[in-house]
Amino acid sequence: MRSFDFSPIYRSAIGFDRVAQLFDEALRTESAPSYPPYNIELVTEDQYRITMAVAGFSRAELDIEIERDLLKVTGRKQRGEARPTYLHNGIAARDFEHSFRLADHVRIVGATLENGLLNIELKREVPETLKPRKIAIDGDNVQLLKQAA
Repeated sequence: MRSFDFSPIYRSAIGFDRVAQLFDEALRTESAPSYPPYNIELVTEDQYRITMAVAGFSRAELDIEIERDLLKVTGRKQRGEARPTYLHNGIAARDFEHSFRLADHVRIVGATLENGLLNIELKREVPETLKPRKIAIDGDNVQLLKQAA
């Protein structure tokens, strides 16, 4: 297992300590889940779509949950009394749980299930207070600040 030294980043970047945690989690993960297959699509600059192939699952068997910055998609097949006898069983209908780490200010807009594809729509909405803004340089403001102190 490799370890990385993030100290050069910490010298010039403030508030990015979470990046080190994300890298650490990624390195600890033994293998990426391959079931069910999924795509992550950049729809526009601030909109994303996760599409998961969940053939054989109904809406009642799927659960989408978000807690802080973690999106968790779970599928639990309801087992019936009579189990079919397959000559060939190529559609994997096994239970799954898949997690996605979301960036700050990314929220779920909605989810649809159509033709065996679960689409989860996401959007980044940065609050106005966090958007870049110009700061005026004005000599009068400096005088007001000195008088208030």
